[in-house]
Amino acid sequence: MARLFLLAAAVASGALAAPQAATPASSSISSDSTPTSVSTSVPSPTGSPDATLPSQAPTPPKQAWCPSNIFCAGALLQTVNIAQLYPDSKTFVDKPTSKSADQVSTDFFNLYNNSQGQPVTYGGISNFVQTDFKGEGLELTATTIANNSSPKALSSSAIPDSLSHAWAGIVNGYWGSLIRETNREVLCPNNPSGCESSLIPLNHTFVVPGGRFREQYYWDSYWILEGLLTSELYDVANSTLQNFMDELDRFGFIPNGGRIYYLNRSQPPVFIHMLSRYVNVTKDTSILDRALPLAEKELSWWAKNRTISITSPYTNKTYKVSHYAVNNTAPRPESYLEDYESANGVVGGNDNPGYTDDQKANLYAELASGAETGWDYSTRWTKYPFSTVGNTTNQEPLLRGLNVRGTIPVDLNSILYGAEVRLADLYDRSSSSSSSHSKRAATASSHRQSAEARKAAILDLMWDPEKVAFYDFNSTAGARSGFFSAAAFYPLWNDIWPTEVLADESKTQALFASVGLVLAQYNGTFPATFITSGAQWDAPNTWPPHQYIVMEALNNVPKNLSTKAYPTLSSNTTSWSLVPSNQLGLDQSQLPVQNLAAGGNAQGDLNWSNGTWTSGGAVPNNGTEKWNKALLRGMANRYFTSVFCSWYSTGGSIPGLLNQLSPQELNATHSDPTSTGHMYEKFNLQDIDAAGSGGEYTVQAGFGWTNGVVLWVAANFGEILETPKCPAISVQQTSKKRWGIGWNKGEETAYVGKRVKGRDGRYLVEVTREQTDPMRK
Repeated sequence: MARLFLLAAAVASGALAAPQAATPASSSISSDSTPTSVSTSVPSPTGSPDATLPSQAPTPPKQAWCPSNIFCAGALLQTVNIAQLYPDSKTFVDKPTSKSADQVSTDFFNLYNNSQGQPVTYGGISNFVQTDFKGEGLELTATTIANNSSPKALSSSAIPDSLSHAWAGIVNGYWGSLIRETNREVLCPNNPSGCESSLIPLNHTFVVPGGRFREQYYWDSYWILEGLLTSELYDVANSTLQNFMDELDRFGFIPNGGRIYYLNRSQPPVFIHMLSRYVNVTKDTSILDRALPLAEKELSWWAKNRTISITSPYTNKTYKVSHYAVNNTAPRPESYLEDYESANGVVGGNDNPGYTDDQKANLYAELASGAETGWDYSTRWTKYPFSTVGNTTNQEPLLRGLNVRGTIPVDLNSILYGAEVRLADLYDRSSSSSSSHSKRAATASSHRQSAEARKAAILDLMWDPEKVAFYDFNSTAGARSGFFSAAAFYPLWNDIWPTEVLADESKTQALFASVGLVLAQYNGTFPATFITSGAQWDAPNTWPPHQYIVMEALNNVPKNLSTKAYPTLSSNTTSWSLVPSNQLGLDQSQLPVQNLAAGGNAQGDLNWSNGTWTSGGAVPNNGTEKWNKALLRGMANRYFTSVFCSWYSTGGSIPGLLNQLSPQELNATHSDPTSTGHMYEKFNLQDIDAAGSGGEYTVQAGFGWTNGVVLWVAANFGEILETPKCPAISVQQTSKKRWGIGWNKGEETAYVGKRVKGRDGRYLVEVTREQTDPMRK
């Protein structure tokens, strides 16, 4: 008989169950974290070895900021990508050469100028890469750190639920798998006579996100730092900041990541937020002697390179505001093939859009600017975002319609406002002997004035009092975008509260109505947007940083605006009815639907019963819980459960507390008994035990910011965490096909024992099982 693993939580059929428990015993976490090995890849060309490479478009101009003839735009990089040797374009540009840069260039030249006059073949390019390049990431070395196995914030008294406490301890031990140092013994000198590498060497220990992200990244590190501080790994947290300060010293800004191909762009500027968190937790103000001048350099770079003047169509006032705008006229090296095909059509295909060189250059600038946002990519950044509703089969119209540089992002400007406020506070705390108290006070005052000017711009350009929400400002159209996303909560995270909200608690509740909607109508966590496009920063994907930001925004609600209880939902008062008119820019019928494992789908408050949300924690017995605390409880439990259940369904176990799933069950999740559970980078609005999907690369495991937010949730909401309840793995005594969330019913080809991928990136899995598992019904 066939047994089907259904990814959806079967709310209607009661298929939520606690993970199978083992015989109770005490659990222990090792104080040392064993480093993981750095893996490498070998070429696997898409054509036969003797086949000639397809024709290719002329190479784009050289980029002044990326001078390498090997790892930057040019004939070599384009030809290797045309051969499609690796599933991920980033693999090649992370491989150091095994020969001198001059010899590599000569070897490549000889491929095209051989004595036989033969055309370049897939086999020729593959042999060239294997001969002239080493394994990706070999300039980095995994290292061992001594973890604090019992941080105070993760104690059993702080987290009373035994399973939640034990799992937080497991996650606390994961830092050792992600810790790296520069391996200076194999580091390339990056000159013509020596080997060449794309790595930007770092002087201090750092934590990588995981997977393909094998170097330090900018905005990921904020949530990694939150986790390190919770784990009391203060030295590693300090090293993280020191690396960023080294980059500010060297480059004048913090690049997207630790590779030379990121030197034309940054990421959301959270360095000052990180510095503030570090000082607040550790009380180490000595770091400010070095940090404050470099924080000034960070703000100056954004002011000089990413700031423009906008005149408000609402008040006619002119403001200085910031946007993402990368100077770039070539494909991104780490995503070369993807960008090349967006501008020129699929290699070997017939879908060339016929762009001029200027149009290609404009598209490449938009793609790089989209990567700078951290949200690469989303319908949020397009000229006509609502036109992408429901189109998940082709990403090119979305990418070719990007308008990133014409968007004034509410999240970016809120971060920069928060940076100025925090920097002023840090000047107040500094006792540096290099400047007088009066000078520091004057500098702090100047930053507060700048912050107030930016706050005024945000409230004028981006706050919509009718819809009760913040939106990006579209400078192309000269109006607010009206496109709702998780960015709407960034001002609240940074304590920007409109006057109308401060005067009316009901409006404050309306600001967060979408949070209650997600908890009540869906199985998973809060999405980047409510539009399903196939892009990874759209529904159904949900991201750990956004869960953190929504929770921090809820934490920041002023006490005088949180005096009421959360409304009791009913047929008359639904979660949708609480959302202000047109706040989401969508009708209810246009929202993503919650499919059911038992079949079909539904809209409505499926996850609300007995005064709370499924996987949302228990209502306190004292009856005094206020509405924002209720939403916080729901968000904290839902996120914790989502990450836990994804980990558990891919092999996670806890000795003495939680048995690993059976081999048959792990086979259904494309795992095996050697797997110990995956911590994914993104999750799912509709499935509480599934990773996200879509985008330019496969879902990554590791994962730095996921771990950081888990530990932050455990430390801040441990007392209200309930035992996670994961969807049961359904065993069917039937050979009929069953479909879970996201499976295309028009693609009903199933293969016993295989995992079949549909167009939307989701999976149907069918495996053979001899009898029904009595433990999971």
